Amino acid sequence: MRNLMLLAMLAAPLAQAESLEVAANSMLRLPDKSASVHFTHLRVADAATLLLPASLAQLTVDQLELGRDARIAIAPSDSPLVIEARSAKLGEGSEFSAPGAAGSYQRAARPGRSLDLKLAEVDAERVAIDARGGAGAPGYVGLDGGNGQAGGCTWGQASRGANGDNGGDGHDGAPGGRIRLSVPQGFAQERVVVRLDGGAPGKPGAAGKAGKGGASKGCLVYSTDAGANGRPGQPGQPGLAGAAGELILQHL
Repeated sequence: MRNLMLLAMLAAPLAQAESLEVAANSMLRLPDKSASVHFTHLRVADAATLLLPASLAQLTVDQLELGRDARIAIAPSDSPLVIEARSAKLGEGSEFSAPGAAGSYQRAARPGRSLDLKLAEVDAERVAIDARGGAGAPGYVGLDGGNGQAGGCTWGQASRGANGDNGGDGHDGAPGGRIRLSVPQGFAQERVVVRLDGGAPGKPGAAGKAGKGGASKGCLVYSTDAGANGRPGQPGQPGLAGAAGELILQHL
């Protein structure tokens, strides 16, 4: 019953302030009903994860608590996300996680989500943010060449093996996100840990193997020679690594 009440609450538009707690070692996803959400108190307990949808544009929290190894995970999107907290208590190992998505054969890699994170008051040993770009997809593997037909006493010479196809080029990695972090005056930059690496380049596609020539055959009157082997294809080229993201650190 408690879970049903929580789901019903989240399904409604979150225009008015309310509280939310994500239990330890659990995961909860906010619905994409509203582009702006405001909580008076948001607590993500130890080793728990709160998932924010790509459609969310702004999250405002009066009192934010992240437990040990807790995460606010943010879905990739081309639009930036604003997170504002008047008071933030961040446990050891907690993180704002906004990496991009790896590419596939059908879709390019996604960049790390750009964030505007404002923490007016911070109780934490460090602020950790992950906005790395997604890795590029590998290139297509080249097709192997077909084998030649063996020689025959009625049709004669064996045929040559077919050439293997070239491998496809790897796709480029996506760039890291652009992070604007605002923290209180006196919060040292050394206590900010941000990962903004660009996505890894896609690996080159392997070359197709050469087809084998048709086998020779001995006949009563004559013999047929074996067919020549085909040529192997060429491997593709690796993609390019994504560009590193950017951190803009401001003190309030």
